[in-house]
Amino acid sequence: MLQAIAIDDEPIALEIIKSLAGQISFVDVKAYFTNALEALTFMQSNQVDVIFLDIKMPGISGIDFVKTLPKAPIIIFTTAYSEHAVQSFELNAIDYLLKPFSFARFLQACNKAHEQFELKNNQHHTQLVLPSIFIKSGYEQIKVALDDLLYAESTGNYIKFVLGSQTIVSRLTMNETEALLPSTAFIRIHRSFIVAKSKIGKIDKKSIWIQSKELPIGAAYSNKIEKFVMLHSKI
Repeated sequence: MLQAIAIDDEPIALEIIKSLAGQISFVDVKAYFTNALEALTFMQSNQVDVIFLDIKMPGISGIDFVKTLPKAPIIIFTTAYSEHAVQSFELNAIDYLLKPFSFARFLQACNKAHEQFELKNNQHHTQLVLPSIFIKSGYEQIKVALDDLLYAESTGNYIKFVLGSQTIVSRLTMNETEALLPSTAFIRIHRSFIVAKSKIGKIDKKSIWIQSKELPIGAAYSNKIEKFVMLHSKI
């Protein structure tokens, strides 16, 4: 469970975060602040894994607030202004949400935070184990071990996440799905398909096989696949 706080000088923005976070089982927002200095006092005596942080606030900006933290937790910026994105990632923010953001986009950011949190807390393991993510399907959030995911397929306004024993359908775009899945373990091969690198059994010029399933390689992604094959051949 991620222990979080939210900081925004606009109470309405905090209410939106409260509503969205309330739908996510692995995020517990312990407190909401319109004043960053009050949040700092809370952090001195409470565990905080994630901060949902506005940027333009009176007194001290979100950017400057992060700079004051000797050991910053995971930062997810929530702002109406796009011009601070580069600076925010220089501060190692895990995501940058532009208001107004959808639940799917908010969930995507939380999954990124969850992934980073798990990796950080398991970094002593000699073998890297892929973390789990939560995928919203209907009114449910289903925990999926990334190691079990074979591929994701776009079907209209939905994404099918195909696992060994089940298929989960979620209302996401392909770009949101690509951002959700770590690029170290997954590769997009077509405008409609993202596959797990470790599950690829065979590749030719036009297709990739995941187990017995043949999937097409899109012309726009052929160079990426060639680079992947070259890298794999060196190992």
